[in-house]
Amino acid sequence: MRQSQTIDFKEIGPVYFERSFRAKRLNISIKAPGKVRVGVPQTVTLEQAKIFVRCHIEWIQKHLNRLQKEAAQPRPSNILNTLEKLAAEEKIIKRVNDLAKRYGFAFNKLTIRHQKTKWGSCSSKNNLSLNMKLARLPQELMDYVIVHELVHIRIKNHSREFWSELEKYMPDAKQKDSTLNKYNLRLL
Repeated sequence: MRQSQTIDFKEIGPVYFERSFRAKRLNISIKAPGKVRVGVPQTVTLEQAKIFVRCHIEWIQKHLNRLQKEAAQPRPSNILNTLEKLAAEEKIIKRVNDLAKRYGFAFNKLTIRHQKTKWGSCSSKNNLSLNMKLARLPQELMDYVIVHELVHIRIKNHSREFWSELEKYMPDAKQKDSTLNKYNLRLL
């Protein structure tokens, strides 16, 4: 099988098969009406993946129908969500700039977005990406995540050297890290 290809199924329409080095098993995801993706591990053939889809046609149809109904319903404009988002962005940006200035860090670009699995990240180009949900955390935990990512500007891993550097700015970093793990990103 090539890295990826789309195959049309008469019952559900096009299905995008994507070869994945990370996938341990076949998985189906449906992001929007008509957007069916199958992650295919390296050890699985295209024929096996097609059989997998055929075995799950009813499940796929059910979810496609639900998504189609949701897409057809008019969504009320949610001004509160927009205001909350703007307030969160403003709060996080201000805090990042304050802490970067206080501790002498310079970053390239800052992005605030909704993320499901990460509080933040720092790219090799020193671009920071922070989760909007940081604004809902207690101040000391929000600061911990921000400083954690700022330290990644200097040290790109989680080595002993990284933790030692982080503890210069946050002496109780390990405790804060442990406390942060109790917060479920999906529930905030």
